[in-house]
Amino acid sequence: MSSAFLAAVSADPARPLLTWYDDATGERTELSGATLANWVSKTANLLVDGCGLGPGANAAIELPPHWQTAALYLSVWTAGLSISAESPLDVAFVGPGETADAPDVFAVGLHPFALPVRDLAPGVQDWVSSARVHGDHYSGPRPAGTDLALGTFTHDSLVSFASTRAAAMGLTAGSRVLLAIDDHPDVVDWLVAPLVAGCTLVLSAHTESSTLEKRAVVERAVLVSRP
Repeated sequence: MSSAFLAAVSADPARPLLTWYDDATGERTELSGATLANWVSKTANLLVDGCGLGPGANAAIELPPHWQTAALYLSVWTAGLSISAESPLDVAFVGPGETADAPDVFAVGLHPFALPVRDLAPGVQDWVSSARVHGDHYSGPRPAGTDLALGTFTHDSLVSFASTRAAAMGLTAGSRVLLAIDDHPDVVDWLVAPLVAGCTLVLSAHTESSTLEKRAVVERAVLVSRP
């Protein structure tokens, strides 16, 4: 899966790769491929150098869809970890005030400007502060295609499944696509399938149908309906 992300960034690092809207908060955040890759590299380095993890380790991401959640999925896969909610966990990413049964637990505030979480639960570290001190480029171990990626999916089987989903959703290479998170809550739909298909993303949460149609025009994106 990390290879699909690298391909998406390499196509044009400066173009908007992921644009995030949340109509409940008024947030709009746009990340170029280079900016998203920077978050991914810093977090992958945190996992490998800071936590001593790598291929074979198990991570939990207990967060709703968000651009920061997307960065975490891609970081975990880049470092070769698998994602599962099942124990034993080696690392977990949780919301403010929450914790998890793992040696390393990081709180993620989902703040529009990626501000740190101030009031941390005992034994929990702030993800933003922890990741920012790590390198901007990742050169550590990467997963093999047969390593577990998401639940029972290996990296190869996840890409294959995502390709099938992309076809079912009508995604085509080079498209800028708008997806409503309420209609596409599964990470395969809102993140993996578009990247595997070679699309750039506009993700919109808590959005009315009429707003989605107008947003697609403003963003010059194709609105993807629920398949």
